[in-house]
Amino acid sequence: MKNTVRGLLAACTLALAVPAFAQDVPDQARQLIDSLHLRSGEVEVAEAGAHFNLGPQFRYLDKADTRKVLEQLWGNPEDDSVLGMVVPTHPSLEETGSWAVVVTYEAEGYVSDADAAKIDYDDLLKTMKEGTQEANAAREKAGYGRVDLVGWAVPPRYDAGSKKLYWAKELAFNGESSHTLNYDIRVLGRNGYLSLNAVSGMDELPLVQAGMQQLLPMTDFNAGARYADHNPSTDKVAAYGVAALIGGGLAAKTGLLAKFGLILAKLGKLLFVGVIALVAGIRKFFTSRRERASGTVR
Repeated sequence: MKNTVRGLLAACTLALAVPAFAQDVPDQARQLIDSLHLRSGEVEVAEAGAHFNLGPQFRYLDKADTRKVLEQLWGNPEDDSVLGMVVPTHPSLEETGSWAVVVTYEAEGYVSDADAAKIDYDDLLKTMKEGTQEANAAREKAGYGRVDLVGWAVPPRYDAGSKKLYWAKELAFNGESSHTLNYDIRVLGRNGYLSLNAVSGMDELPLVQAGMQQLLPMTDFNAGARYADHNPSTDKVAAYGVAALIGGGLAAKTGLLAKFGLILAKLGKLLFVGVIALVAGIRKFFTSRRERASGTVR
């Protein structure tokens, strides 16, 4: 679960900062946006063995252009793990209300969906909230701001037929009245999962939700890399199931947060304290489920 824990690091180190691009350099932002090569239609994501079949409402940026947007335009730290970005045709990147979807891939192995139908999402949400509260105590003690999981903006749903999972969280940073939307899609494959992550303001939930639901059927793995192609005799199997994908979801890719004046804070001992708290919370959720199943709840 190495990459899942690695993702937890990002979630536990978010802090308020100055917006990534200043209003006095619009020409530089315009030049960068004009330099982007937007692709349409059938798009291969070779590193993941997957593809998009995009309708006219979306365009795709490859890895190099995605990093331009994330790092140069929106001021995020360097991140070589991003594979690309899906952006709506309208609103475009420079327009008010713009949003985008960061694409990554985790080669964690075949994620069993045997637990999908048994997940108690209310219990899971409670555990995730407890984990963030514990992490916040350490963050505030060290002088950093807090991030609170308000609740599900869109409750988790797993489609067993398409092997696709989606959910959205409402997040509050430092008690701000304006909350942040974090919308996630996971597409399960033979050797790992494709991660699609969009971040926006909560007031844009209807727009983002409609867009993500349109994007959902446009995303799939190639033949040979699909979930149905799994060979139990030879393939690596992930050490966790669907519940862990959601339980660790607060740590999912958050690269777009810099667009709203958020960047990753300094890494240090606080990071590990936050990770321990959140991982402990997730572990407690699975332990309590096992105890209930065996009739040994204390």
